[in-house]
Amino acid sequence: MAAVAPMSQEPQRRSSPAALLIPKAREGRAQRAVYVLLATCTAALCLAGEPLSPAAHRLTAHLAALQIGTLLKGCCCLAEEIFHLQSRYHGSFWRALSACFPPRWHLALLFIGGSAYLDLQQGDRLSPYLALTCLCHLLALALGLQKPSAAEISEMTERSKQNVAHGLAWSYYVGYLKIVLPRIKESMEEISKANPNVQACRETWKLHILIPLSCNVWDDLEKADSNIQYLTDLTETTLTRGGIKKRVYKHSFYAIRDGDNQARHCAVEYATPLQTLYAMSQDECAALSRDDRLEQAKLFYRTLEEILRGSKECTGTYRLIAYEEPREAEPHFLSREILWHLRQQQQEEFTVYEGTPPRTLATALGSTDLSLQISASDLPQPLRSDHP
Repeated sequence: MAAVAPMSQEPQRRSSPAALLIPKAREGRAQRAVYVLLATCTAALCLAGEPLSPAAHRLTAHLAALQIGTLLKGCCCLAEEIFHLQSRYHGSFWRALSACFPPRWHLALLFIGGSAYLDLQQGDRLSPYLALTCLCHLLALALGLQKPSAAEISEMTERSKQNVAHGLAWSYYVGYLKIVLPRIKESMEEISKANPNVQACRETWKLHILIPLSCNVWDDLEKADSNIQYLTDLTETTLTRGGIKKRVYKHSFYAIRDGDNQARHCAVEYATPLQTLYAMSQDECAALSRDDRLEQAKLFYRTLEEILRGSKECTGTYRLIAYEEPREAEPHFLSREILWHLRQQQQEEFTVYEGTPPRTLATALGSTDLSLQISASDLPQPLRSDHP
């Protein structure tokens, strides 16, 4: 079996458009770095020949100091949350307490008590160490020195699925794509039969969803690129949903022309939730900066891709086209982007066999256990082995 042969002789511009634009999920390298540094510091302490007892005392004291800072921060949070017991915690003081302090905050008291005990062993009275520790942590809180970094905030929100992009992607899937995508191939077949002159390859019988990372969504694709021409609409899907009787869902069918005026046909549209991100970035109340909007657009693509990949009913019915618009205006950038994806789908679907083609399906699948009963007659034959 030979390699895949391209359907078009035009050179491939890039291997994976989304791979260079969309960040992958974080893989816990920061936590592994903690373990590496922990082992390094432990080895350095052992090589230094530090006596065990003083080292253990100082280690406990430092751990206690960190726990003191956590407890003080929790006390400051509790001073605010106690005024929201009914609206946020259903009147439960314990829930508010658990929200402000670490899940096992009682272990912090154990560290503090152990530190105080060890400190007493060093003299006749408790030194002002704990008081100085509290002062340092309170100063850090007052100056805002303990706020998480932007990378930490991003990781926490992605891990907990609390980004704006997560909600938009799920809403887009549940409220729209899950409804229309299972029927897209049937609609494409209907339009191909009704319009014999319109040639659309079966490999591209999908809904092509445009995801500009700038969130700049055109209402009229023909105005966005003159090489994109509206032809007709696909068969409508009518559904009673959310109190709306006979709600209509439909897609537009376009001809995409290249530089030689050769046309390819497909159903294409923008991912409309990106308009929400763009509007939020323009409204001061949303507090969404341009950089935040770009990050959310990338996360929207990644989340939507994960959702659709796990949806069996949507398999093979969509193509996500994420792109970054060029800095200098190009009148036919969008049509070239769509055409590249159309050609790429044909290259992904077709496999050309060199030499003698496989004689049986078992050979094609590379399986020695698969056996077929093939009739020599053109007429349908039963598969039962006991049939004459």
